[in-house]
Amino acid sequence: MKLFKKLLIVSAAVIVSSGCKKLNIAPTDSYSSLNFWTTSANVYNALNNNYGLILNSSMYFNPEGVSDNAYSQSNSDLLLIGSGTANAQTAEFANDWAYYYKTIKSCNEFLANIGQNKTLDAATIARVTAETRFIRAFEDFNLTKWYGDVPLVNTDITEDQSKVIPRTPKADVVTFIMNELNAIIPALPTNDQLAPGENGRITKGAALALEARVLLYQGNRMADVVTVCESLMSNPANGTYSLNPSYSNLFSDPSTNKNNPETILSLQYVPNTTRVWSDFWDFAPNSVGGRTSELAPTQELINDYIMLNGAGITDAGSGYDASNPYVNRDPRLTATVVYDKYFWNNGNGANGTSKTIYIKPGSDPSDNQSQPNGPDEYVEGRESSSPTGYYWRKYFDPGAQVNFASGNNLYLFRYAEILLDYAEAKNSLGQMNATIWNETIGALRVRAGFTNPSATGYPANGDMTNIIRRERRVELALEGLRTDDIKRWKTAEVVLNGYAHGAQFSGDPATDNGFIRAQKRQFNPARDYLWAIPSGDLSLDKSLTQNPGY
Repeated sequence: MKLFKKLLIVSAAVIVSSGCKKLNIAPTDSYSSLNFWTTSANVYNALNNNYGLILNSSMYFNPEGVSDNAYSQSNSDLLLIGSGTANAQTAEFANDWAYYYKTIKSCNEFLANIGQNKTLDAATIARVTAETRFIRAFEDFNLTKWYGDVPLVNTDITEDQSKVIPRTPKADVVTFIMNELNAIIPALPTNDQLAPGENGRITKGAALALEARVLLYQGNRMADVVTVCESLMSNPANGTYSLNPSYSNLFSDPSTNKNNPETILSLQYVPNTTRVWSDFWDFAPNSVGGRTSELAPTQELINDYIMLNGAGITDAGSGYDASNPYVNRDPRLTATVVYDKYFWNNGNGANGTSKTIYIKPGSDPSDNQSQPNGPDEYVEGRESSSPTGYYWRKYFDPGAQVNFASGNNLYLFRYAEILLDYAEAKNSLGQMNATIWNETIGALRVRAGFTNPSATGYPANGDMTNIIRRERRVELALEGLRTDDIKRWKTAEVVLNGYAHGAQFSGDPATDNGFIRAQKRQFNPARDYLWAIPSGDLSLDKSLTQNPGY
C-alpha cells in the first residue's frame, strides 16, 4: 500500500448516529461508532491521518526564527518571542499547544477503538498501535520541551474531563514517553524490513532516535544516550543506517531525499499533489522566484562555519579574509546559505534561472538610476529582500512546482543527529577519544567535503565541547533543533541577549563593525526557557497553572 500517496487528512473521529437513547443498531448505509473501526480501510485512513498530524512545515521551520540561527522580519509572533515581549496571549504559544493536543486526541481515539477491528491480523494491529503510540509520544515530548509540566492525556477523555485536568510534572511525562517507546519497539519493523511503498513509516530506528533525543535533552542521562546510540550504530537488529555520501543532495535532490541510508524518519510529502510544502517561497532570493524574505540566516550562524583547515574564523592562522569571507569555508555553508555573489544553480526547476545572486548594496550590474537596487540586494525595510543579507539554499528543491511547492520530505530524525548525540554524550562523560571522533565528528566532516587532516583529525587539545556544539549547529541548521540546543545547554541567555546580526552591509563601521543590526534580542533566563501556557486554556481549565514570569 502506498501509504503516503494515499494519505488522507481526514478526521479519525467516527460518525455518531443520532436518534433515540440507547439505540445500538448500526446503520447499513454509513459508518457509525459501532462499525467504523471494523473496516480495515478506515483503520488505515485513521492511521494516515495521525501520520499527517505529526508536525507541519511551519512548525518545523519556525523554531529557527527564535534561535540565533535566523531572524524573521514579518512573523509577528516570532518577533515578539525574539524581543522577549511575548505573553500568554501570543498566538504561537496557543497554536502549537492546540496542535499537539489535537494530534494526541486523534491518537487516543485510534488507540481506544482499534480493538474493535477483527479483520486485521494480530501483528498488523500491534504494528499500527505501536506507530500511533510513537506519534503520541512525539507530541508529548514536544509539549514538555516547550512548556515544561503539561497535562499528560493518555486516554480518550471527554470535553468535561479536559476542563479539570492538571499539569503533570515534566519528569513524569518523560518517564511515560520512555516507557511507551520501550514498549512499542518489539512491534515495529526495522528500516530494512519495510516493504516497497512503506518508506516513511515508523520503525525501531525511529523509536530509538526519539529515545536518544529525549534522553539527551534531560542533560543528566548521558550514559543512557550512549547506550541508545550504540544500539543504532552497531546493532543491525535495530536497522541499518549510514551517512549519505552527499550532504547537499539529502535536501535538494528529490531522489536522494526520498531514499537514502541516513533517513530515520521524515515528514512525508508527495510531489504534484495537495501534500506539498511551500515555505521555501519565502526563503529564496527574489530573483529566482522568492516572494518575501520571511526567515533569514544570521551572521552568527555564518560565523560558526569553520575554515577548510579546521580553524575557526577568529583563530590565529585560520586564513580567514574579511574582504572575501565565504572562501575556503566549510562546504556546508554553500549547501545551506546564499551569500553575496553566490551562484544559484537552479537545475531544471520551474522557479527562476541559474544566476549570480548580488546581495551587497549597489553590487548588481543591472542597477541603474530608475532601479538603483537589484531584487536581491539588501535594502533596509524591504520585505522582498533579506533583512540580514543572507537567504537559504538548504531544502531548495529543483523539482518543485511554481512558488516552490515541494514534494521533498523534511527530516525529523537522521543518522547524523545520532552521531552528534553520541559525540556529545561521550564527551560529557569524559570518554571522547580519536576512535569516537572518527566515528562521529570526523565522519561528518569527511562527508561534508573536508580533506585537510587538520580539520578531519582528532584535535586532542581542542575545546571539544565547543567543537561538538559548533558541528551540531552547522550540520543541523534549518532543521528546527537549534532552539532546543541552546535552551538545554542554558546558553540561550547568552546568545539571545543582544543583536541578531546580518552581513557587513550597514555602512556604519562604528556600529558593530558595520554588520547589520537585524533585531535586538532579549531573553529572560527566569522566564523564557519555557513558553507560556495559553491564556485561553487557563480560562477553560481551572486546574492549570501558569509558568513563572508570565
